[in-house]
Amino acid sequence: MKIVISGGSGLLGRLLTRAFAQDGHEVVVLSRNPRADGPARAVAWDAFSPGAWSAELEGADAVINLAGRSVNCRYTAANRRAIVDSRVNSTRAIGRAIAQAARPPRVWLQAGTATIYAHRYDAPNDEATGLMGGAESDAPETWRFSIDVATAWERAVEEVPLSQTRKVLMRISIVMSPVRSGAFDIMLGLVRRGLGGRLGDGRQYVSWIHETDLVRAVYWLIQRDTLEGPVNLAAPQPLPNAEFMRGLRRAWGVRFGLPAVEWMLELGAVFLRTETELILKSRRVVPGRLLQDGFVFQFPAWPEAAADLCRRWRESRG
Repeated sequence: MKIVISGGSGLLGRLLTRAFAQDGHEVVVLSRNPRADGPARAVAWDAFSPGAWSAELEGADAVINLAGRSVNCRYTAANRRAIVDSRVNSTRAIGRAIAQAARPPRVWLQAGTATIYAHRYDAPNDEATGLMGGAESDAPETWRFSIDVATAWERAVEEVPLSQTRKVLMRISIVMSPVRSGAFDIMLGLVRRGLGGRLGDGRQYVSWIHETDLVRAVYWLIQRDTLEGPVNLAAPQPLPNAEFMRGLRRAWGVRFGLPAVEWMLELGAVFLRTETELILKSRRVVPGRLLQDGFVFQFPAWPEAAADLCRRWRESRG
């Protein structure tokens, strides 16, 4: 297959690029700063408008758009503008390029986020019955901004009329990978330093997906012509933060971890220049459509996933 990935320099882009290239597929990465030393051919684009890079979409089997400024920052006015504009503008550029193609890609996989769902504890959110976020009475204003970003991102895809290209909106949960500076590496760092207790009250649900299942799910979405629209990319067993951290401690071989109450997390977020939403919002998301379509997770439960990730983290650090 020929697979075009825009915004391929982040964790998810590198993960997918490496996997597709290792499997022998032709991978083209669209980047504002293309490098020649990666596992795929890199082509320059401005992430804003169609250009010479648009030719790469001709006859492609799939285009995967992952472009967007990281949300791991303080939500200042300037950062908010950059977060929204980077997502919406790049998505519109991909959409226009597909619409202008003589031989458009068979499928457009658009990255999105499971944060689009409501902060809740009472029931899981699937694609059919899940509650959209933004109206929760107990949600801080910064959380509502994230919902606005997620909905604007998806709306930019839906606004593009395409008759020959299937569109899939990937609502991605936290991707667990042993790579440096990823979410798992950061959480494991807390455990290794004796700080791996519950975060906040520990009741908030953590929705996650093992990197192996993320790659397998993306392959599945490329190959299954019946799947379009929103699809949750999350393991089928989300769990409260207290249980999540306990499972991680056990996988690492640590019996105790100091908890962090909310004011500690707020203070730490200021120093780290990020937002506490990333750890305090209850994301209880399940992959309804993937399961209904017959997808089988290799790592459906956190204990086994944590054990595998800890083993691989140790191996990669020698």
